[in-house]
Amino acid sequence: MSQYFEIHPTHPQLRLVRQAVAIIDRGGVAAYPTDSSYALGCHIGDKKALERMRRIRQIDGKHNLTLVCSDLSEISTYAKISNSDYRMLKSLTPGPYTFILNATHEVPRRLMHPKRRTIGIRVVEHPVVKALLDELGQPLMSCTLILPGESMPLTEADEIRDALGNQLDLIIDSGHCGIEPTTVIDLTGGVPELVRQGMGRDHGLD
Repeated sequence: MSQYFEIHPTHPQLRLVRQAVAIIDRGGVAAYPTDSSYALGCHIGDKKALERMRRIRQIDGKHNLTLVCSDLSEISTYAKISNSDYRMLKSLTPGPYTFILNATHEVPRRLMHPKRRTIGIRVVEHPVVKALLDELGQPLMSCTLILPGESMPLTEADEIRDALGNQLDLIIDSGHCGIEPTTVIDLTGGVPELVRQGMGRDHGLD
């Protein structure tokens, strides 16, 4: 059965944040809140945790996973960013957006799209996520928590516990999250392409 932490959405308790990061460091898969919906996350270097996360979501290696980064400078370590890409990222982060970018050699191959060598990147505007990343010291490997066969993500931590309590190591309850996933923008083709319209709408691509 998973651990269940109630972490304050605006003033995260450092003791619980440290315990949560310890679970992730040991290979745990966590459900955690973001500025758009709940998501699944695991350690960037843990192959077994990544495989578990994919099984929970029932997604294969062609599904773009996301690195949740603390800021723009961290993004540049894992993704190739042009000047125009940087301007868009700066204007839309932090926020409910996922950007598909060409990955650098710092990204383990198993995390990339197998043919395109791309990776999803996010900078989340949520105090709990910021606290987790500060303590973790590196990005969080992540995907939206949408159950197989469903089109919308789960929004309440107790729903997540009922559905996935035996498959997760940690559930972080920080209250209700939105029902919309992120807006996904592909920046790999030279011209920004709207892949999925989600919560973020001020992107100028409509």
